Amino acid sequence: MKYSFMSFSCPDLSLDAMLELAGRLGYDAIEPRIGSGHKHGIELETSHQERTLIKDKVAAGSIELCCLATSCNYSNPETRDEMIDQTLKAIELAADVGCRKIRVFGGDIPAGISRTQAIDSLAGSLKKVAVSAEGKNVVVCLETHDAWCEPDHVVAVMNLVDSTNVAVNWDIMHPVRRCGRTIDYTFNRLQKWIRHCHIHDGAWFGEDLKITLTPIGQGMVDHKRALELLIKAGYDGAVSGEWIKWAGSPYEEHLPRELALLKKIEKEVNKTLF
Repeated sequence: MKYSFMSFSCPDLSLDAMLELAGRLGYDAIEPRIGSGHKHGIELETSHQERTLIKDKVAAGSIELCCLATSCNYSNPETRDEMIDQTLKAIELAADVGCRKIRVFGGDIPAGISRTQAIDSLAGSLKKVAVSAEGKNVVVCLETHDAWCEPDHVVAVMNLVDSTNVAVNWDIMHPVRRCGRTIDYTFNRLQKWIRHCHIHDGAWFGEDLKITLTPIGQGMVDHKRALELLIKAGYDGAVSGEWIKWAGSPYEEHLPRELALLKKIEKEVNKTLF
């Protein structure tokens, strides 16, 4: 299993510092979040000369760029064309720096739009970027997030898009928290499209499902089962930690701790499978 972390853990680190940190701690990859003011220097505005330097630097080392996390979402009809244009630029950026995946969102469904209409609209947006993704050998991964935590809805979108370069970023927590779906149900429904994974643990209570982040294994998400299913299926992508504004836990503390927990779980799973 390959493990990664998003730049939300260390937004003030340069790309060089992120790569050094990942290698020192034993991670396999990093996932830069673009458009959020992080200091890694991989942005839509990054020059072509800088992109080439980044690609060469990463290729010369042992740490991959497993995905570029964007904020692109296609829910608002007034900004959809702009979001599609940004996605096309993100695809080009990813290809230029040697990264083969980008993350996008479906977004929340505006008032007055039915679920069927939303599915058709989201699929239409993803179809528009699929051709460019195919040409650049980049996979656009729709995250199970916002109004798209229910795996059945995501399946409907993927079936309509029908492109090997449009896939799913399985955020392991959100279908459990937002829709009450088990790890098994979500994985079984989405397995053929899962190309990237986000992990984080937490506990949530009340009607608003307000969440408190916890270390992996101390929350309400069955990471052991998720890793077991991914390993059995031969998943070859990264499992990327998304730890955002984790108060009181600096990256030098939570990154090695979470990785150790994940590797411990993986070892336990492998003992039962092989």
